[in-house]
Amino acid sequence: MTEKLHTPVIAWFDIHARDLPWRRPEAGPWGVMVSEFMLQQTPVNRVLPVYEEWLARWPRPADLAKEAPGEAVRAWGRLGYPRRALRLHGAAVAITERHGGDVPTNHSQLLALPGIGEYTAAAVASFAYGQRHAVLDTNVRRVFARAVTGVQYPPNATTAAERRLARELLPQDDGTAARWAAASMELGALVCTAKNEGCGRCPIAPLCAWRLAGKPEHAGPPRRGQTYAGTDRQVRGKLLAVLREAHAPVPQAALDRVWHEPVQRARALDGLVADGLVEPLPGGLYRLPQS
Repeated sequence: MTEKLHTPVIAWFDIHARDLPWRRPEAGPWGVMVSEFMLQQTPVNRVLPVYEEWLARWPRPADLAKEAPGEAVRAWGRLGYPRRALRLHGAAVAITERHGGDVPTNHSQLLALPGIGEYTAAAVASFAYGQRHAVLDTNVRRVFARAVTGVQYPPNATTAAERRLARELLPQDDGTAARWAAASMELGALVCTAKNEGCGRCPIAPLCAWRLAGKPEHAGPPRRGQTYAGTDRQVRGKLLAVLREAHAPVPQAALDRVWHEPVQRARALDGLVADGLVEPLPGGLYRLPQS
């Protein structure tokens, strides 16, 4: 079963892979790492312009490490989940201090960087260095759930069984394994999508356990939907937008204008301060973090 999946998926990828800047040789390991941080829970079309601006400004980790962390938050713009910007800045500082400014090749060294978990370490090792690692994002998990396990959707959180299956499906050769990781991810992004799956375009449709079972409806726990309007996330975004656009400390009154509900607004601001995304100053002033 394993090799029967590898060959058609990789052949499909060879033809249909999107030409994305982080897949080009000139991106280098740093470009791959930046893309992986930005692409978490954020679609490609939103990431592309920010990615291009980021790499033009900070082509190496040391370039970013020289800047205040608040500049990373400012450049992050409206990508969402801005703590990722702080984590990427922290990783750049660690790479500069511990590894001479070069993204480490070793998986365990990648995992030891601040803000980098198992997924990102495996993705950078695989996509930047061609190593053999199981790279399990939402798209890959959905492909494996359908093609191998025979269910419509994977569990809400990655399980030990999924990790075990991903390792079992890995090709033995490093280069082929890295290509498989990218190809299975692209298949989930373009064909085996969460809605309106394109089985007619899928290279492994004849082997897909879920399709062969008649596409049974999801029987697990309800899938988490993402809401935004009216949430603390939206308020946080509005507060950060004011601070990103300002190049001097901002008074409380300027922040108060962005949201009508004072309790929620105060809670959102307190959360931003606690997360290190906003720095309070004497006199009721606020700014993006400088250290």
